[in-house]
Amino acid sequence: MKTLFDKTKLKNFEFKNRFIRSATHEGFAEKDGSMTDALINMYEGVAKGSISTIITGFAFVMPGEPSSPGMLGAYDDRFIEGFKKLTDTVHKYNANIILQVAEGGTQAKFNVKKRTIYGPSAVEHKYINITPIEMTQNDIKKHVNAFGDAALRAKKGGFDGVQIHGAHGYLLSQFLTPYYNRRNDKYADSIENRARIIFEVYENMREKVGDDYPIFIKINCSDFMGDEGLTPKESRFVCKKLDEMGIDLIEISGNVGFNTTQPEIIQTNINTDKSKQCYFSEYARIIAEEVGAPVAVVGGNRNLKLMSEILNNSNIEYFSLCRSVLCEADLINKWQENPEYEPKCLSCNKCWSLKGNVCIFNRK
Repeated sequence: MKTLFDKTKLKNFEFKNRFIRSATHEGFAEKDGSMTDALINMYEGVAKGSISTIITGFAFVMPGEPSSPGMLGAYDDRFIEGFKKLTDTVHKYNANIILQVAEGGTQAKFNVKKRTIYGPSAVEHKYINITPIEMTQNDIKKHVNAFGDAALRAKKGGFDGVQIHGAHGYLLSQFLTPYYNRRNDKYADSIENRARIIFEVYENMREKVGDDYPIFIKINCSDFMGDEGLTPKESRFVCKKLDEMGIDLIEISGNVGFNTTQPEIIQTNINTDKSKQCYFSEYARIIAEEVGAPVAVVGGNRNLKLMSEILNNSNIEYFSLCRSVLCEADLINKWQENPEYEPKCLSCNKCWSLKGNVCIFNRK
């Protein structure tokens, strides 16, 4: 019988348990994306809490302001020194740390009138009302190279791996979404074409970091937009193709960026109603049956017994946590001491702020 506290191995590092701190907006970096003591201290607290692996909030791969303020930059070699300070700190606690890399597209709410915003097509965002500049194929090539260069900087900076952010309505996710991708070239129409930019990003990264360096991806199981969005079948296709290409771990999430008809994920009674927990696990279970790469699932993972049941009745290997760890950085320690412990986080989303992502319980 597998347990949530099993040690497992993946390439050049070991998971000391099956818990991953999933990426989230932090908002503590400098305006240009430089590292800060506040960000290092925040991650040090998470590492102390015995979580196996931390995935950072996204680092933007192109110069210019990110889609959210206070996010790390990965577009220049000058950031490597700051990366080393962060990774050295986290590694003191026998934890792994993965750099998530992304570009925002129209999933942006920050200085939108003062910067160039690219997208797969010049289609206004349904809810944020931003119309991007349609990327040329040369623009796509520049972005693909930028993702690869960012991955190499992550490696030089001591990160244990890199994660492609292909979910939540950010730029790569928008290429997968028919509503936002209305191009008339090799990056449009079929899911194989819409996912082409992600496949190219992976290939560029792999060429630059080598075969032994872990590359993860975060991807929506569905956009929950009907025919206008990425469907579960199409998501499975992308995951299987990436698996064939050599992706090291697939983290399954769902569209949390478009205010769609997705399953309700902001529940104030999520801790007491187990039916509202692990809400992407059924989608992840199907994907995990179809790929050889390990699969992690994020979304409402709050109960040890429920996660253990999923672990032992599916091929899902890892469980990602986000808001609950923002609330209690030492949550894994608490679960080790008391498997019946119920997290304090209520998924109220009041942690999220452009001024810095801090649980409302922890604000001073």
